[in-house]
Amino acid sequence: MKITKKSLTDAVQQHIISSEQAEKLYDFLQASAADSPRFTFTHVLYYFGGFIAIGAMTLFMTLGWESFGGAGIVSIAVLYAAVALIITNHFAAKQLAIPAGICATFMVCLTPLAIYGLQQWLGLWPDDSVYRDYHRYIKWNWLYMELGTLAIGAIVAWRYKYPFLLMPVAVTLWYLSMDITVLISDEYFSWRLRKLVSMYSGLVIIALAFWVDLRARGKADYAFWLYLVGVLAFWGGLSLQNSDNEWSKFFYFCINLLMIGVGVMLIRRVFVIFGALGVFIYLSYLASDVLKDSWLFPIALTAIGLGIIYAGVLWQKHEKSLTEKLRKILPAPLRELLEHKV
Repeated sequence: MKITKKSLTDAVQQHIISSEQAEKLYDFLQASAADSPRFTFTHVLYYFGGFIAIGAMTLFMTLGWESFGGAGIVSIAVLYAAVALIITNHFAAKQLAIPAGICATFMVCLTPLAIYGLQQWLGLWPDDSVYRDYHRYIKWNWLYMELGTLAIGAIVAWRYKYPFLLMPVAVTLWYLSMDITVLISDEYFSWRLRKLVSMYSGLVIIALAFWVDLRARGKADYAFWLYLVGVLAFWGGLSLQNSDNEWSKFFYFCINLLMIGVGVMLIRRVFVIFGALGVFIYLSYLASDVLKDSWLFPIALTAIGLGIIYAGVLWQKHEKSLTEKLRKILPAPLRELLEHKV
């Protein structure tokens, strides 16, 4: 439910609340939403700047940094982290949760760089690979960097409790699952194995996100980044699977329908978006390959679409009573989670 100033003005005109109450309620809602990410110009600037800074020390790292040597890389990473810590505390003191969370996350994202530099400095780096390859290739070399990032991420998240801090944790969990598999299987070039590991590690991260969602119900949205990375890993691995079996493709379609249902139930758009994309991929496959000469397929698909719209009309008509009945059969923690989201 989106409450705007116009909604409150309409309530005043209907004599539901007074003008003074509407003004106070609007100020209260504005203050409450200040720490929640929204699509506003201010928040876009926050995250845009944050992703540029984080990307500069991760995805866009250049080979020029190798000239500093291990000791130089460690020194610069520690210096950056110290500055980020000071800025984080400064923003936190001013109750600016979003920029504080972004700066704290930047600090966590420096961890793999610092550990890489330390290994280079101590002569423990095993081959001639460089830091910029960390986000490009799957190698067992990165394990210490990933484990260190998870440890620092957990400590910083425990200390500051900003939801954005779970972004590097979620991504690192995905990386870690891939690199451990390479270490165990020694199948560096097996794309089939990578897709399977991505799919199953995504499921594990989604399960972790659901657990976090239940534990943090009524608080900030700590599960968002875990859900996003988990769904990306699972859906990407699933969609890249190769099969000539029509039943397997239909099963893929069913899984994507299930994702849409889960997304609606948990009020998580990421499931709905990727589930809908998977359904579109399957229907496109039917139209272009299996039923390309069928004149009945577009008609049947149109009828199904209209039927779904009619089901939506019926749901809207009986939504309150159906929702109450369905929630009564859910476990108490899940019921409380859904009630806090509405």
